[in-house]
Amino acid sequence: MDQVSGQRNNRLSASVHAGEQRQRAYHSVVDPIVQSSNFAFENTADIVSFMEARAAGDTGGRVEYGRYGNPTVRVVEERMAALEGTEDAVAFSSGMAAISTALLTFLKQGDHVILTDDCYRRTREFVLTILARFGVTASVVPINDFDALRRAVTPATRVFFSETPTNPYLRVLDLAQWCAAARVCGAITMLDATFATPVNLRPTEWGVDLVLHSATKYLGGHNDLLAGIAAGSTALISRIRDMVFTMGPILDPQSAFLLLRGIKTLGLRVGQQNRNGQRLADFLRGHPAVEQVWYPGCPDHQDHATAQRQMSGFGGVVSFTVKGDFTATSTFLDQLKIPYLTPSLGAVESLATQPALMSYANVAPEERKALGVVDNLVRYAVGIEDVGDIIADIDQALKAAVG
Repeated sequence: MDQVSGQRNNRLSASVHAGEQRQRAYHSVVDPIVQSSNFAFENTADIVSFMEARAAGDTGGRVEYGRYGNPTVRVVEERMAALEGTEDAVAFSSGMAAISTALLTFLKQGDHVILTDDCYRRTREFVLTILARFGVTASVVPINDFDALRRAVTPATRVFFSETPTNPYLRVLDLAQWCAAARVCGAITMLDATFATPVNLRPTEWGVDLVLHSATKYLGGHNDLLAGIAAGSTALISRIRDMVFTMGPILDPQSAFLLLRGIKTLGLRVGQQNRNGQRLADFLRGHPAVEQVWYPGCPDHQDHATAQRQMSGFGGVVSFTVKGDFTATSTFLDQLKIPYLTPSLGAVESLATQPALMSYANVAPEERKALGVVDNLVRYAVGIEDVGDIIADIDQALKAAVG
């Protein structure tokens, strides 16, 4: 991790200040919520001047209608571009809005996309079911199997899509090899980096074209908003932004304000969650009631070496299997006192879920098994609580459920 650890302080500063103006309305210290659906002009000459500036591609941030932009939202976009080290970023109403809009921007009938396995269930569903209705074909290949990846490439391949770390088994994609394979066939690389955050990983430094986030998770950090982010070059983001103008999956000013507040403490929160995640994983690996642990900071994780090379921290999500069946695992969750039982992650509060019960409840057991989602799997997203309290709580719950 040494080669990237020196960048963290710059990201801490960027998370607090990037994108903001030093002089704000009413001398406010924080960026105000500009709660307006449209923006007025002084007179018709002002409108003509604006239209001419827009035709030239430089309005100085001026917009006329809320679907085309908002000052509060724009600060979010500029801050995320700074954190990701990209030229620009665009904000969305949710993480799935970011993913679906980005894919729709660059794919058309007859095109082909390659998706790695162990991706978020709704991403798979969008690619394999919804895009298929529009004549887009897809291949799913095992993550980090680059021979399979190259065999899947066709003359119609336009996009490589993956995530890292993955959900729920925290696989870590070898970004250098993945991006190199995409360059050979001229495909755009899209990476969902929600679990990593820009604190632990900056994907564009490894060659990724477009970085996507569910800002609902770590970026917001307080379980009080829905948002998504796409960050990349001006050329790519401008095309996505044009699609947003038409489709309308915009981020509202109130959520943008909350997201800005959350991002200010991103580095502090993720640092604590990195430490808590590693401590929890180490504890679980030695617990007699636990079958297996998945955490990229553990030496026995199959992508540990890749994670060490690419990441400055290993994140706050730990997945593990309880020794026992579906019922024993549910009993374990019911005995927990600290985390909330919910499918999300990345907040100041610890959150836990049994994927077979919640995220995959409507998926047939044989399909869940094929996807690797077993009945006794638990995904625990640590918060910023005292790690000793978290471990003690999990220990008592495991003893009560398994013995």
